[in-house]
Amino acid sequence: MSEESTAGTTEQDGRPRTELHDPAVPEAYAAFMRTGWGDRELDLPRHPVADHAARRRAALSEAFPGERLVLPAGTYKVRSNDTDYRFRADTAHAYFCGNLTSDAVLVVEDGEGVLYARPRSSRDTDEFFRDRQYGELWAGRRPSLKEISDSLGLEVRHVDELAGRLDGGAKTRVHRGVSPAVDALVAGDSARDDELARVASELRLVKDDWEVAELQAACDATTLGFEDSVADWENVLRHGERWLEGTFFRRARTMGNDIGYDSIVGGGRHATTLHWIENSGPITPGELVLLDMGVEGHNLYTADVTRTLPVDGTFTPLQRELYELVLAAQEAGIEAVRPGAEFQAPHLAAMTVLAHGLADMGLLPVSAEESLAPDNKTYARWTLHGTSHMLGMDVHDCGRAAPEAYAKGTLAEGMVLTVEPGLYFQEDDLLVPEELRGIGIRIEDDILVTADGWRNLSAALPRAADDVEKWMAARTR
Repeated sequence: MSEESTAGTTEQDGRPRTELHDPAVPEAYAAFMRTGWGDRELDLPRHPVADHAARRRAALSEAFPGERLVLPAGTYKVRSNDTDYRFRADTAHAYFCGNLTSDAVLVVEDGEGVLYARPRSSRDTDEFFRDRQYGELWAGRRPSLKEISDSLGLEVRHVDELAGRLDGGAKTRVHRGVSPAVDALVAGDSARDDELARVASELRLVKDDWEVAELQAACDATTLGFEDSVADWENVLRHGERWLEGTFFRRARTMGNDIGYDSIVGGGRHATTLHWIENSGPITPGELVLLDMGVEGHNLYTADVTRTLPVDGTFTPLQRELYELVLAAQEAGIEAVRPGAEFQAPHLAAMTVLAHGLADMGLLPVSAEESLAPDNKTYARWTLHGTSHMLGMDVHDCGRAAPEAYAKGTLAEGMVLTVEPGLYFQEDDLLVPEELRGIGIRIEDDILVTADGWRNLSAALPRAADDVEKWMAARTR
């Protein structure tokens, strides 16, 4: 088949995905490439998530008796022309089966799960040596169906059989928006499908012991990433925010799958932009730098930690005063975490501290108590965001849960949430003294709800101002 006739095609039309600049493949070469290869199955151990995932599938199926539930992993997304982003399986799919390979679909029915997967390249086609997306010689060896089955402890079939499985039969719900190809196989019912997404989110709200261990490992790796960043402070001062971003990313890729989200590295006034991910500015002596970063582990559980550091290694009196106000707010928020407490309790506790602090600074147009009223909230000009969100496989986890189970619900043992109050004084805010303008401070930790209160999974990173200064001094020598 000539170069011209295959360019731009994909496996979906039976031919390998190639590009215009790929060399032509004469039939003699193709035939020769299809011969003389050894083959063997890898003996994969059972993945530690397998038993947990089986219980999760049973709980999901119990919520929808007699129905077929379809949860795709997703496929590659184009970054630029013929290059794709690194694949990351959809969270719900990975949670209920543990599979992290692309183009797979989990089908749960009557309490049982079957994974439809795209296995390794076959040697009797051109895919393994020509296909840029799935070919073994281009993209690496994908696991076989048996290897996936052995590892995850569930039945695995070829993804080509999926359409036949979904053709008629049981009432079917699809976790939509993950795979357009799968969405097209089943007529949509937004109410039914949204309910599946809701339940799939709510089942993730409480973490089991294995998940907590994964989150702890992510926090521990994140601590090392922060330590790497501070230890390389000379280069940070020379090269700025991007050096910090890159230094942390190296640790994330070394010890985990990736970063859990785009790192926020805000030097000086950039710290007042909540999601500053451009990370293109300098790190300037005399200012603060806000680092909001988290490692995503190999099984996709992510940390989410923020520290605000004095670039010189020592807080100025004003910086320390503001920092300790935010720290007091965070400590109040953490102390509000316990089973049975409202999800909003940490936020209300933290905002009460910050509102009174802002009032003491003479910034509020009303009293602290008046500003805290739901119909006022003028204090929020300088706090901007909520104090907590759930944490797990997504950095903002369980996002499709019903408000009654999450934002308007109560905390339970095994939930993990962030506590992250902040103060942000924009550089053009004429309602604050000039010396405050351009200062942003946030402190964030990952908090596990325990039977009798809470445990800080990211406690290894110092928070108190004195401890931060000592930590920086010890690692920047």
